Amino acid sequence: MDNSLAMKDDIILTDAYQRQFSYLRLSITDLCNFKCSYCLPNGYEGKASQNELRLDEIKTLIASFAELGFKKIRLTGGEPSLRKDLLQVIDICKSQPGIEKVCITTNGYRLNHFLPQWIAAGIDQVNISIDSLSPEQFELITASSDLPMIIGALNRAIDGGFTAIKINTVLLREHRDSQVMPLIDWVKDKPIALRFIELMQTGDNGEFFNRQHFSADKVKDLLVDQGWTEKSRLIHAGPAVEYRHSSYPGSVGVIAPYSENFCDTCNRLRVTAQGQLHLCLFSEEGKDLRHLLQTTDSEPLTEFLRSSIYEKLPKHYLQQQKTGATRHFAMLGG
Repeated sequence: MDNSLAMKDDIILTDAYQRQFSYLRLSITDLCNFKCSYCLPNGYEGKASQNELRLDEIKTLIASFAELGFKKIRLTGGEPSLRKDLLQVIDICKSQPGIEKVCITTNGYRLNHFLPQWIAAGIDQVNISIDSLSPEQFELITASSDLPMIIGALNRAIDGGFTAIKINTVLLREHRDSQVMPLIDWVKDKPIALRFIELMQTGDNGEFFNRQHFSADKVKDLLVDQGWTEKSRLIHAGPAVEYRHSSYPGSVGVIAPYSENFCDTCNRLRVTAQGQLHLCLFSEEGKDLRHLLQTTDSEPLTEFLRSSIYEKLPKHYLQQQKTGATRHFAMLGG
């Protein structure tokens, strides 16, 4: 039997539109230390939340999702490396039977220090946000001068044999000349995956979105013109349409949320650092799970998830400028 079909049979959580869910994006903090223009241009305002999920709550949470056939966990933020017990969170996820892949998304803060730790802890994949290879443009976008350090840490990991690395780039009209072709050319020589992410509107970025948005379909067209071909989508994969080229070890993906039928293959649920379940990145509100995490018994949460999944809508409504409760991406990790 084909392995992908065998795994699909293990997935229990199915919504009213026959979409099967196997991928959890878990935010472990909404604190972030970068000031990315498309997310938190004024930086994280206020103090770090004091009510982030505890380790014992995370353990019950992961056990419940595993029982429902979830195979992939992505740890997000904010910036997850700002949480001091991150290695313990990774261990909880890695040690849970049924979980096959544990990933992390990071802005690259102190990556030279953290990446070797994560690799030693058994992390399966690391996504790094690099919005430009130009240090000047990178700093304009993120208010960080860390790009040389991030690139150095990434290259050392590749030289050491760790190539399960994805680069996330949010497409911005103002910076596209320093983004699209320079990054495509860069990844041609590296056995890693590049992801171009179309800018999405949130509750806080309406004016910015109108100035900076351009369609990711233009990047797809460019790739096809250059001889890249679309890859088959894996069952537990994220939303990117992935392309490969026979001449290059790297791959390029495009996440185009405004494209037709984008939501048809959704396989992801999100939980915030405070234990709110979001059926969609742009749902109107979260569902509180916290009261179901105060025990080692995972059954109450699994039953709650079974019933809640039928409330998931067939698609987001970004085309109608309906951004739901998402004010900025640090809330949910994108």
